[in-house]
Amino acid sequence: MLNSKLFQKLRSLFNRYYYKGNRFYCPCCESHCREFKTHGRLNRINARCPMCSSLERHRLMFEYLKQKTPFFQDDLRVLHFAPELFLSKIFSKCKNLQYVTTDLASPVAMIHMDITDNIFKDHTFDVIICYHVLEHIPDDLKAMQECLRVLKPGGWGIFQVPLDLDRENTYEDASITSPEGRLEHFGQVDHVRKYGWSDYQKRLEEAGFEVTVDDFIEQLGPKESERLSVNVAEKIYYCQKPL
Repeated sequence: MLNSKLFQKLRSLFNRYYYKGNRFYCPCCESHCREFKTHGRLNRINARCPMCSSLERHRLMFEYLKQKTPFFQDDLRVLHFAPELFLSKIFSKCKNLQYVTTDLASPVAMIHMDITDNIFKDHTFDVIICYHVLEHIPDDLKAMQECLRVLKPGGWGIFQVPLDLDRENTYEDASITSPEGRLEHFGQVDHVRKYGWSDYQKRLEEAGFEVTVDDFIEQLGPKESERLSVNVAEKIYYCQKPL
Protein backbone atom coordinates (compact mmCIF):
# COMPACT_ATOMS: atom_id res chain seq x y z
CA MET A 1 0.00 0.00 0.00
CA LEU A 2 1.31 3.47 -0.86
CA ASN A 3 2.07 5.71 2.08
CA SER A 4 0.28 9.06 2.18
CA LYS A 5 3.29 11.22 1.24
CA LEU A 6 4.07 9.10 -1.81
CA PHE A 7 0.40 9.09 -2.81
CA GLN A 8 0.23 12.88 -2.53
CA LYS A 9 3.37 13.26 -4.62
CA LEU A 10 2.03 10.96 -7.33
CA ARG A 11 -1.32 12.74 -7.32
CA SER A 12 0.43 16.10 -7.64
CA LEU A 13 2.46 14.85 -10.60
CA PHE A 14 -0.68 13.48 -12.25
CA ASN A 15 -2.55 16.76 -11.74
CA ARG A 16 0.32 18.79 -13.20
CA TYR A 17 0.25 16.59 -16.29
CA TYR A 18 -3.54 16.29 -16.60
CA TYR A 19 -4.33 20.00 -16.00
CA LYS A 20 -1.34 21.37 -17.89
CA GLY A 21 -2.28 24.51 -19.81
CA ASN A 22 -2.27 28.31 -19.73
CA ARG A 23 -5.89 29.40 -19.55
CA PHE A 24 -5.98 29.83 -15.76
CA TYR A 25 -3.44 30.92 -13.16
CA CYS A 26 -3.43 30.37 -9.40
CA PRO A 27 -1.42 33.05 -7.56
CA CYS A 28 -1.37 30.95 -4.38
CA CYS A 29 0.71 28.10 -5.82
CA GLU A 30 1.82 29.88 -9.03
CA SER A 31 0.38 27.11 -11.21
CA HIS A 32 -0.89 27.46 -14.77
CA CYS A 33 -3.81 25.19 -15.70
CA ARG A 34 -6.07 24.51 -18.64
CA GLU A 35 -9.00 24.38 -16.21
CA PHE A 36 -9.85 24.40 -12.52
CA LYS A 37 -12.04 21.82 -10.79
CA THR A 38 -15.78 22.12 -10.27
CA HIS A 39 -16.70 22.73 -6.62
CA GLY A 40 -19.58 23.29 -4.21
CA ARG A 41 -23.26 22.46 -3.88
CA LEU A 42 -24.01 24.49 -6.99
CA ASN A 43 -21.14 22.90 -8.96
CA ARG A 44 -19.27 26.11 -9.65
CA ILE A 45 -17.11 25.52 -12.70
CA ASN A 46 -13.40 26.41 -12.62
CA ALA A 47 -13.60 27.01 -8.87
CA ARG A 48 -10.92 24.87 -7.18
CA CYS A 49 -7.27 24.86 -8.15
CA PRO A 50 -6.24 21.23 -8.80
CA MET A 51 -2.75 21.88 -7.45
CA CYS A 52 -3.31 23.63 -4.10
CA SER A 53 -7.13 23.50 -3.66
CA SER A 54 -7.55 27.29 -3.53
CA LEU A 55 -11.05 28.60 -4.29
CA GLU A 56 -12.12 31.83 -5.95
CA ARG A 57 -12.09 33.77 -2.67
CA HIS A 58 -8.60 32.58 -1.74
CA ARG A 59 -7.11 33.61 -5.07
CA LEU A 60 -8.76 37.02 -4.83
CA MET A 61 -7.48 37.58 -1.28
CA PHE A 62 -3.98 36.39 -2.15
CA GLU A 63 -3.75 38.74 -5.10
CA TYR A 64 -5.13 41.59 -2.98
CA LEU A 65 -2.52 40.98 -0.28
CA LYS A 66 0.21 41.02 -2.94
CA GLN A 67 -0.93 44.10 -4.80
CA LYS A 68 -2.48 46.37 -2.18
CA THR A 69 -0.91 45.58 1.20
CA PRO A 70 2.60 45.18 2.67
CA PHE A 71 1.73 41.64 3.80
CA PHE A 72 4.66 39.98 2.01
CA GLN A 73 7.17 42.76 2.68
CA ASP A 74 6.81 44.23 6.20
CA ASP A 75 7.62 42.52 9.48
CA LEU A 76 4.14 41.67 10.75
CA ARG A 77 2.47 39.67 13.49
CA VAL A 78 -0.44 37.88 11.85
CA LEU A 79 -3.41 36.04 13.39
CA HIS A 80 -5.25 33.76 10.96
CA PHE A 81 -8.63 32.33 11.98
CA ALA A 82 -9.78 28.96 10.58
CA PRO A 83 -6.69 28.59 8.41
CA GLU A 84 -6.78 26.64 5.19
CA LEU A 85 -3.93 24.14 5.12
CA PHE A 86 -2.46 25.33 1.83
CA LEU A 87 -2.50 28.99 2.94
CA SER A 88 -0.99 28.24 6.33
CA LYS A 89 1.85 26.36 4.61
CA ILE A 90 2.56 29.36 2.38
CA PHE A 91 2.30 32.02 5.08
CA SER A 92 4.31 30.07 7.66
CA LYS A 93 7.27 30.08 5.23
CA CYS A 94 7.26 33.89 4.92
CA LYS A 95 10.26 35.05 6.92
CA ASN A 96 8.78 38.51 7.46
CA LEU A 97 5.73 37.11 9.28
CA GLN A 98 5.22 36.01 12.86
CA TYR A 99 2.33 33.84 11.85
CA VAL A 100 -0.21 32.36 14.29
CA THR A 101 -3.21 30.22 13.34
CA THR A 102 -6.24 29.52 15.48
CA ASP A 103 -9.54 27.68 15.35
CA LEU A 104 -12.00 26.19 17.80
CA ALA A 105 -11.06 22.60 16.94
CA SER A 106 -9.23 22.29 13.61
CA PRO A 107 -6.11 20.09 13.76
CA VAL A 108 -4.49 22.47 11.25
CA ALA A 109 -4.54 25.37 13.76
CA MET A 110 -1.67 26.06 16.16
CA ILE A 111 -3.99 27.26 18.94
CA HIS A 112 -7.52 26.16 19.79
CA MET A 113 -9.72 28.98 21.05
CA ASP A 114 -13.12 30.59 20.63
CA ILE A 115 -13.03 33.70 18.43
CA THR A 116 -15.37 35.41 20.90
CA ASP A 117 -12.99 34.71 23.81
CA ASN A 118 -9.56 35.64 22.46
CA ILE A 119 -6.68 34.59 24.74
CA PHE A 120 -4.26 37.23 23.41
CA LYS A 121 -3.53 40.57 25.07
CA ASP A 122 -4.67 43.91 23.73
CA HIS A 123 -2.70 45.35 20.78
CA THR A 124 -0.86 42.11 19.90
CA PHE A 125 -1.23 41.72 16.13
CA ASP A 126 -0.60 43.85 13.05
CA VAL A 127 -2.89 41.82 10.78
CA ILE A 128 -5.91 39.53 11.17
CA ILE A 129 -7.21 37.24 8.45
CA CYS A 130 -10.79 36.16 9.10
CA TYR A 131 -12.13 34.50 5.98
CA HIS A 132 -15.60 32.93 5.92
CA VAL A 133 -15.71 32.54 9.70
CA LEU A 134 -18.25 35.03 11.06
CA GLU A 135 -21.23 33.36 9.37
CA HIS A 136 -20.60 30.42 11.75
CA ILE A 137 -20.52 32.55 14.94
CA PRO A 138 -23.76 33.24 16.86
CA ASP A 139 -22.36 36.42 18.50
CA ASP A 140 -20.54 37.89 15.53
CA LEU A 141 -20.39 41.37 17.09
CA LYS A 142 -18.45 39.96 20.05
CA ALA A 143 -16.10 38.17 17.63
CA MET A 144 -15.47 41.40 15.71
CA GLN A 145 -14.85 43.33 18.94
CA GLU A 146 -12.36 40.72 20.15
CA CYS A 147 -10.52 40.94 16.85
CA LEU A 148 -10.41 44.72 17.17
CA ARG A 149 -9.08 44.45 20.73
CA VAL A 150 -6.06 42.30 19.85
CA LEU A 151 -5.11 44.41 16.82
CA LYS A 152 -2.51 47.11 17.30
CA PRO A 153 -3.71 50.70 16.67
CA GLY A 154 -3.47 51.15 12.91
CA GLY A 155 -3.50 47.37 12.44
CA TRP A 156 -5.74 45.92 9.79
CA GLY A 157 -7.63 42.83 8.80
CA ILE A 158 -9.46 41.21 5.92
CA PHE A 159 -12.93 40.08 7.04
CA GLN A 160 -14.79 38.26 4.28
CA VAL A 161 -18.15 36.49 4.57
CA PRO A 162 -20.47 34.98 1.95
CA LEU A 163 -22.82 37.83 1.08
CA ASP A 164 -26.34 37.25 -0.21
CA LEU A 165 -26.46 39.78 -3.04
CA ASP A 166 -30.25 39.38 -3.27
CA ARG A 167 -30.65 40.42 0.36
CA GLU A 168 -30.13 44.01 1.53
CA ASN A 169 -30.12 43.27 5.26
CA THR A 170 -28.69 40.34 7.18
CA TYR A 171 -31.08 37.52 8.00
CA GLU A 172 -30.62 35.57 11.22
CA ASP A 173 -32.85 33.65 13.59
CA ALA A 174 -31.34 32.18 16.77
CA SER A 175 -34.24 29.74 17.10
CA ILE A 176 -33.09 27.88 13.98
CA THR A 177 -30.59 25.38 15.36
CA SER A 178 -31.09 22.11 13.47
CA PRO A 179 -28.79 21.27 10.56
CA GLU A 180 -31.81 20.89 8.30
CA GLY A 181 -33.20 24.27 9.32
CA ARG A 182 -29.89 26.04 8.89
CA LEU A 183 -29.41 24.47 5.47
CA GLU A 184 -32.85 25.65 4.41
CA HIS A 185 -32.58 29.17 5.82
CA PHE A 186 -28.87 29.98 5.69
CA GLY A 187 -27.59 27.73 2.91
CA GLN A 188 -25.26 25.54 4.97
CA VAL A 189 -25.74 23.32 8.00
CA ASP A 190 -23.16 25.19 10.11
CA HIS A 191 -24.14 28.74 9.13
CA VAL A 192 -26.19 30.86 11.52
CA ARG A 193 -27.07 33.79 9.23
CA LYS A 194 -27.08 35.17 5.72
CA TYR A 195 -25.27 38.49 5.50
CA GLY A 196 -26.90 41.21 3.44
CA TRP A 197 -24.97 43.31 0.95
CA SER A 198 -26.00 46.59 2.59
CA ASP A 199 -25.47 46.16 6.34
CA TYR A 200 -22.37 43.95 6.65
CA GLN A 201 -20.13 47.03 6.55
CA LYS A 202 -22.27 48.66 9.24
CA ARG A 203 -21.87 45.65 11.52
CA LEU A 204 -18.09 45.87 11.23
CA GLU A 205 -18.20 49.60 11.90
CA GLU A 206 -20.44 49.03 14.93
CA ALA A 207 -17.65 46.84 16.34
CA GLY A 208 -15.26 49.79 15.99
CA PHE A 209 -13.49 49.19 12.69
CA GLU A 210 -12.82 51.75 10.00
CA VAL A 211 -14.00 49.86 6.93
CA THR A 212 -12.96 50.24 3.30
CA VAL A 213 -15.04 48.23 0.84
CA ASP A 214 -12.57 47.75 -1.98
CA ASP A 215 -13.85 46.83 -5.43
CA PHE A 216 -10.52 45.24 -6.24
CA ILE A 217 -12.03 43.35 -9.17
CA GLU A 218 -12.22 46.61 -11.11
CA GLN A 219 -8.48 47.11 -10.64
CA LEU A 220 -7.77 43.57 -11.83
CA GLY A 221 -9.87 44.02 -14.93
CA PRO A 222 -12.00 41.40 -16.73
CA LYS A 223 -9.13 39.57 -18.45
CA GLU A 224 -7.12 39.03 -15.25
CA SER A 225 -10.25 38.23 -13.24
CA GLU A 226 -11.08 35.49 -15.74
CA ARG A 227 -7.50 34.18 -15.69
CA LEU A 228 -7.58 33.90 -11.89
CA SER A 229 -11.17 32.61 -11.99
CA VAL A 230 -12.44 34.83 -9.19
CA ASN A 231 -15.94 35.98 -8.28
CA VAL A 232 -16.42 39.28 -10.10
CA ALA A 233 -19.13 40.34 -7.62
CA GLU A 234 -16.92 39.99 -4.54
CA LYS A 235 -15.55 43.06 -2.78
CA ILE A 236 -12.75 43.09 -0.21
CA TYR A 237 -13.62 44.26 3.31
CA TYR A 238 -10.43 45.93 4.56
CA CYS A 239 -10.90 46.78 8.23
CA GLN A 240 -8.52 48.98 10.22
CA LYS A 241 -8.26 49.71 13.94
CA PRO A 242 -8.29 53.48 14.54
CA LEU A 243 -5.02 55.03 15.70
